[in-house]
Amino acid sequence: MLRIHRIEDGQRIEGVARPVFIHNFTYHLTNLLVFADGAISCWEWVDLEGLREKLECGWVVTEVPDGGEISAFELGRWKAAEPVFGLTPEMLLGEVADDIERLNDRPDSTDRCLAVLDRYLETRDEADRLALREAYLAIPAHKRHYSLGDMDNKDRPLVFLCTDVGERPIGGWFDDDVVTEAMREWALDYFAEEARGRAEYASKRSADDPREAPRGTIHLGGRVFPRGWPDDPGIDALQNDCPAPIEAGGVLYPSVTHAYWALSAEDPRVREQIRAAERPYDAQKIAEEASRVQGWPQGRTAVMAGLLRAKYAQHPELAEILLGTGDAPLGYGGVESDHWITRGEKGRNWVGRLLELVRSEIRAQRAGLLPLDKTADGRSGQPGRA
Repeated sequence: MLRIHRIEDGQRIEGVARPVFIHNFTYHLTNLLVFADGAISCWEWVDLEGLREKLECGWVVTEVPDGGEISAFELGRWKAAEPVFGLTPEMLLGEVADDIERLNDRPDSTDRCLAVLDRYLETRDEADRLALREAYLAIPAHKRHYSLGDMDNKDRPLVFLCTDVGERPIGGWFDDDVVTEAMREWALDYFAEEARGRAEYASKRSADDPREAPRGTIHLGGRVFPRGWPDDPGIDALQNDCPAPIEAGGVLYPSVTHAYWALSAEDPRVREQIRAAERPYDAQKIAEEASRVQGWPQGRTAVMAGLLRAKYAQHPELAEILLGTGDAPLGYGGVESDHWITRGEKGRNWVGRLLELVRSEIRAQRAGLLPLDKTADGRSGQPGRA
């Protein structure tokens, strides 16, 4: 299925597209558009009940007869020869109903069935078993074989519980003669073993995971100090504009921002103007009018990594502030390019991600896990020009 959306009254409404045939003289292969608000487009706007009516009258069809002429917009026309289709109108309706539930982050028919299964396994009450049977039969027929996600047993354990003893397995997928008490016991043992496996898996953690979960995201950047930076800016010292002079390539820059924009400029005279700018803001404004060095967009992330390593290697007191963020994700804000900051779905937050990397490298160095010359020692791997 293809994820889609539409805009309605300024609101984004999520949807999916699934292939169907519209029978209008010929059989047109097209997309049925299904949206989270229940609206469905089949060349006309309908709801789920309207889709049922379109299927009953033959406007929407799930199969084409032998010899039927099929067309696909901007693709071509052809005739069906010995066609084979496996989806019935009822199956399609079930699929679309499940689409709407998933688009709203609600349990679909399979999820609801598995919730009833959990209840029955806990109570072993006959009323809950009958409710489980009903919930299983509410799953679209072509999906009633892999609800458990078990490649080997498929849905047999579930079907054996749903089926009355002495009855053929419901659902139509399995060819066992009749369900017996022994099959029921096997199914209950199956789910008991699965529960033990799930509990064991849930209790495991990767051998190198921290014992405590990371803290919530810490948001940095975006604060401006028009009257000058305070003597103790606290966590704001992690901003690239912070007046923490760094040496890179044998040149001393007033801040990471000064260094970044100076290194981006092609003209050496402009680089010096940027370096000498009174404020980071001024440095960026000068750089915006200058030509970039060749390959800058592709190399800028590595340059920023080197500058951040230099900053925290050359300013141990700032490294302590960075380490004080623990294992928390770092979100970097401001007015910079979406490449560097967090901004909805567009921001890539590379400054935040690089700060997390530098933080980890400092910890690894102090623990003796990483040779000093492999990361930022204040000089190794710094960006600069020969």
